[in-house]
Amino acid sequence: MKTLLTAAWVATMDGATVREGGVVHEAGKIVAVGAAKALRQAHPDATFEELGDAVLLPGLINAHSHLDLTFAKRPPGPITFTDWVLKLLEQIQREDSDTSGGSIWTGMNDSLVCGVTCIGDVTATPSGVRGVIGLQPRRPRVVSYGEVRAMASRRGLLDERLIAATEPTMSPLTRIGVSPHAPYSIEPQGIRECLAAARRGKLPLTIHLAETSDEGQFLADHRGPLRNLWDAIGGWDDAVPRVEGGPIRYAKALGLLDYERASLAHVNYCDDDELRLLGRGRASVVYCPRTHRYFGHPPHRWRDMLAARINVAIGTDSCASSPDLNLVDDLRLLHEIAPDVPGETIWSMGTSRAAKAVGMEGEIGTITPGKAADFAAFAADCDDPLSAILENGAQRPSRVWVAGESVV
Repeated sequence: MKTLLTAAWVATMDGATVREGGVVHEAGKIVAVGAAKALRQAHPDATFEELGDAVLLPGLINAHSHLDLTFAKRPPGPITFTDWVLKLLEQIQREDSDTSGGSIWTGMNDSLVCGVTCIGDVTATPSGVRGVIGLQPRRPRVVSYGEVRAMASRRGLLDERLIAATEPTMSPLTRIGVSPHAPYSIEPQGIRECLAAARRGKLPLTIHLAETSDEGQFLADHRGPLRNLWDAIGGWDDAVPRVEGGPIRYAKALGLLDYERASLAHVNYCDDDELRLLGRGRASVVYCPRTHRYFGHPPHRWRDMLAARINVAIGTDSCASSPDLNLVDDLRLLHEIAPDVPGETIWSMGTSRAAKAVGMEGEIGTITPGKAADFAAFAADCDDPLSAILENGAQRPSRVWVAGESVV
């Protein structure tokens, strides 16, 4: 059924925002975008739906999250990263496996009501999580990154975990990706094999990178808090290669920065030379503002990255480090940090730029004919609706659509 949605504003994120605009969609795809009056004349057979004083945006994209940790409780801060990991592991060990599916469904539903129609989800148990996602009738799109950890005593698990990470899924709204977890949990050969698998299958890839200031020391001499973490969980051996130069130069040497479907989660620590390396590469950066603030990291260089033409997207991370999965609140924090940055630029980090980060820029992220009919509508009755939503800390979308179907 062909449907015409009209609203006071249509923020396409693919050019100018249309005043008194409309979008025609059919069979889950966008057919036309433009002035509402012209679309009504051009598509008289379309079912008409008037949204009134609202701004219609592309569905939001959470470029980095962990749905299976929706159950987790964020420990009171301040807390070090390694202490946080140990407390999270305790929570995971206590979690009843019979309730894990409910946690994932809760995460998906919480995301939808916040306007998120696509989630970049990282999971250490890809088969189980993908099975749960596929059973949920009302769900967002998910780019499911199967996580691979293969360091020290666990290096022998590389092949098994890589196969599991890249196992195809029949779920139509789920895409497969691969995630070599982090420089402190997978060795160079493992990262190379993950990257090779991603290239062969044209899969998106993500890695936690420069998340803490301790990664460089750990890579260089296997000392510091991350080594202490290994000592606490057990399984270390001294055959792990040592690497000089820090995590970003390490990623460059392994080819990660040159893969256009790669996203680098966090990048909380980045000097000027590393910024230039990122700028010469093709990988995206995914900044998680509320998680970043929780750990007390120094100011993130996302504005410098944008100026260097690095694609920067936004993610929530998990409920173990963020209050919830409301991506709009992460965008609001950006607006609080940098009120001089145009609202459209901030929203692009949760739409068009985020689509590129998860390898789906040809399908979602903008309101463009031929792309998926994924939308989020927010009440708006002013001349700058995008900034107004960022300044209203309580506002959530009034309607949400995935593939043309109303889900909220």
